[in-house]
Amino acid sequence: MNPQWEYQLPPLGIDLFAEVACIWEVSARKVGNIFLGENFRDAGAVDFLLSAAAIRTLFQFPGDMGTGLLIRRAAEATRAIVGTNTNLGIILLLAPLVNSVQPFRGFRAAMRTGLENLSVQDTQQVYHAIRLANPGGLGAAPEQDVRNEPTVTLLEAMKLAADRDMIARQYANGFADIFDFGVPAFVAGFGRFGCVEAAIIDSQLRWLAEYPDSLITRKNDLAVAQDVQKQASEVLKLGGIATPEGRAAGVALDKHLRSDGNKLNPGTTADLVTACLFVALRENKVMPSAPFRWNVSDWL
Repeated sequence: MNPQWEYQLPPLGIDLFAEVACIWEVSARKVGNIFLGENFRDAGAVDFLLSAAAIRTLFQFPGDMGTGLLIRRAAEATRAIVGTNTNLGIILLLAPLVNSVQPFRGFRAAMRTGLENLSVQDTQQVYHAIRLANPGGLGAAPEQDVRNEPTVTLLEAMKLAADRDMIARQYANGFADIFDFGVPAFVAGFGRFGCVEAAIIDSQLRWLAEYPDSLITRKNDLAVAQDVQKQASEVLKLGGIATPEGRAAGVALDKHLRSDGNKLNPGTTADLVTACLFVALRENKVMPSAPFRWNVSDWL
């Protein structure tokens, strides 16, 4: 066994934390997203659960392959199981977090070093994964378009897209939004509500209120995403899911997001939430055995 794993791997294993994060995310009744009992025309919750199972084995030995190759292999495994793009954003976020296993380095410091060491070959592998997944709303980029052969490292490529894509932004800023905004929001929600599902829903609303969702922007435009951002802010102003008024506004927002097929699906926000859950699990801020279900009568 590589000795670095002895220092870095928690007893339960990084792969388990990755799968639990994916399962929790799709099981929580978040506004506008697929969850257990609420499917889209072309994908359902079971597809996301199968995708979580498909990628877990690849995360079993962190650092065993480069981040770019890990992303490509995970995208291929998902495509083989479900035949559609359920988790490209999740894979892009989890892979560098999973591979942060340098001995005697802190998790976040190791992750930043890993991002700095990404190569052009990593970019090639990731571009292949993106083309395979064929995510919705993928347009042409002015530089380093995924349909062309890349000439820059993966970190450099992500920096070029950081102003229009929240996942690319995480690479560019060292996952600062995950560590400094998303994880504290989830942990605070868990402390407030005492269960994982409510903490996920609460943190999703906070993400939506703070940042325009990248997938909504790609499928529509920035103005539409900003309108959703404004509506999420209104939900929070009414007390969020802690009050009857906030829950009623949240249910109305969910109805709006589902009113035009899945064009208003805040899918990037769901991916960011998943990454936050993984970090919270890995840093022992929450355990897989934590109470999950949020029991209220006036929610989705």
